Amino acid sequence: MFDLIIRNAQVFDGLGHPGVQADVAVKEGVVAEIGKVTGQAKQEIDAKGLSLMPGIVDLHTHFDAQVTWDRTMSPSPALGVTTVVMGNCGFGIAPCPAPQRETMMKNLSVVEGMDLTSLLTGVNWGFETFQEYMDQLREIKPYLNTAVFVGHSVVRTAVMGEAGSEKAEPSPQELEAMCQLVRDAMNAGSIGFASSFSPNHSGYAGRPMPSTIASEQELLALTGVLGETNKGVFMMATGSRATPEVMEKVSINSGRPAFISTVLSMYNPANPDLAITYYDKTAEMRARGNEVYILTSCQPLSFDFTLAEPYPLISHSAFDAIKNKSADEIKKVYLDPAFRNALRENLKHPKTGILFLGDWKYLEVGETALAEHADLEGLTIEALGKKWGKDPLDAFFDLSVKENLETHFTGKFFNHIDEGVAPLLKHPSAVVTLSDAGAHLIYMCDAAFGLHFLSHWVRETGYFSLEDGIRLLTSEAADRFKIPNRGRLLVGSPADMLLFDPATVGKSKVATLNDLPGGGSRKVRSGLGIHGVWVNGCLVHDGKDYVELEQGPGHVLDRFDH
Repeated sequence: MFDLIIRNAQVFDGLGHPGVQADVAVKEGVVAEIGKVTGQAKQEIDAKGLSLMPGIVDLHTHFDAQVTWDRTMSPSPALGVTTVVMGNCGFGIAPCPAPQRETMMKNLSVVEGMDLTSLLTGVNWGFETFQEYMDQLREIKPYLNTAVFVGHSVVRTAVMGEAGSEKAEPSPQELEAMCQLVRDAMNAGSIGFASSFSPNHSGYAGRPMPSTIASEQELLALTGVLGETNKGVFMMATGSRATPEVMEKVSINSGRPAFISTVLSMYNPANPDLAITYYDKTAEMRARGNEVYILTSCQPLSFDFTLAEPYPLISHSAFDAIKNKSADEIKKVYLDPAFRNALRENLKHPKTGILFLGDWKYLEVGETALAEHADLEGLTIEALGKKWGKDPLDAFFDLSVKENLETHFTGKFFNHIDEGVAPLLKHPSAVVTLSDAGAHLIYMCDAAFGLHFLSHWVRETGYFSLEDGIRLLTSEAADRFKIPNRGRLLVGSPADMLLFDPATVGKSKVATLNDLPGGGSRKVRSGLGIHGVWVNGCLVHDGKDYVELEQGPGHVLDRFDH
């Protein structure tokens, strides 16, 4: 007697083979049989007309804090995801000595766009060490299979406290203490080490995130621990300082795969040839025997934001003038011609890695706060400027100030032109991921990246076949991060499965929920065309809502391929 049989589905194995009409039987959380199943099951589902694939593997999430109060890890299960990796860019919450908790949360709230009150009131601090965090995850029993990076900014804060954002060179004793924390985490089952040199990663009150001021020598010492243990992967939000050549140096030094995450590898019409050079360089590195890849987004890099908290713009130096200021003081800054002229100069000479480069047709009015401005919603700032007879920059700030900084804007900054993005997604250096699920909740929800890929890149544009798109979202992602036996639908594999309708699969528009601890709000999406999501054979989402479970079926992943 099987636990579950899904009958008459078009079954995709996740390895790139065409789908086949078959039944899939599950017993004790594992795929027991694929084909014409003659046995019986406690539950049977007729999936005629639907497709069954392995669950989506999301390599780039930030659920580290949320999972301590929300075992469902919403919204990812609703979006077809069954396996996640947390702690990317080096921004996690473990290890964290008790005296550093507030510092860690304040930095995390800014760099990952999270509600500070929710973090301070919601995180369940049943841990200090990385091992204790992993143990707590096992007690939580999350809905999703979960792997965790140990992070550069985290270990810097754990050892150096607030000085981690101030002191570029740790003492030899501090550096060794950081290395030991990485060793401890690897021994406790971390998937690897993550860091950031990105100029877009600022912490609380405008302070730099700790890793962004660290030296290359420090980075090599910490990633060298992966070489000592001969396991784990390295990912980094690189910015301009950690060039592909630096990442190759890390890979050579550690002997482990290295993964680049940067807006510089996203298609940008202002510099259309830049991104592909990153991909070609890393292909040459692999040809030399050094594993360097690029974490690649299949979606436009877009943000919903207000000018009260202008996250996508803050890395322009003109915005230094609003740091640590009240809303009334910020409005005065925005009305000051000196501020606007300073920003104009920033836009003429943007620093490398900046998100917004001054193309006002890719920034639009989202949601207005005043009824008299409702007709402006959906207008680009370029169009708003023409409508009001003003320079777009002036129209942008004037509208926000009139609405007491409550206007929501949506910016599409990179990866928003298909013809430029498709060659990147097809490149052998690409690893499709970058959802940032659990982060930037004030501005966006990109957790539906897999459903977007299936709807846009497979069905709507035809750039990818369904079987190849599924491979990129499942086995390819799992294999690159050395996650064993996930992302495939084979006899003997864990029954992580997504049942969907290829004709309607996709993502909803962004909605706002006020369901965070302390009443904080977040942006979420739901899935379209989803008929069921199973993790280790257990239904976690039926396509309409989460299944209430006393304990989640997700495994805390702590063993990885070499």
